[in-house]
Amino acid sequence: MGTTENKKLLQDIFDEMARGNTRAMSEAMADDFRWVVPGNWSWSGIWGPKSVALDELLRPLMAQLTDYRSDADLIIAEDDRVVVQARGYATTKRGDPYHQTYCYIFRVADGQLVEVVEHCDTALVERVLDAPVRTS
Repeated sequence: MGTTENKKLLQDIFDEMARGNTRAMSEAMADDFRWVVPGNWSWSGIWGPKSVALDELLRPLMAQLTDYRSDADLIIAEDDRVVVQARGYATTKRGDPYHQTYCYIFRVADGQLVEVVEHCDTALVERVLDAPVRTS
């Protein structure tokens, strides 16, 4: 797949996520997918393969939120990399607003997501979410 197809893949995923279909992202992940959260804070680390990213990062996150959706503001692609600037909208189950800003850097291979590096408002995460528990 080329740059155009990779960009369309992410546009399609975020179009679905804007409608609340959060499974669109996980369905596009390769089995060896990894989620990278840079920095030195409670959510940072490398979460992979796909089963670990889902079980230890994404499901615990979504379990804390209601009605999550994410809208892409900007999608830029070059070769196998696709950068997505997005905004997430949800409320925590405790009632806190969770309006997040993201910059994702995706790597795509053979029509599947193989990696994402996520940058976000870490202060918001630390303030309103419980940290994930790593078991692997």
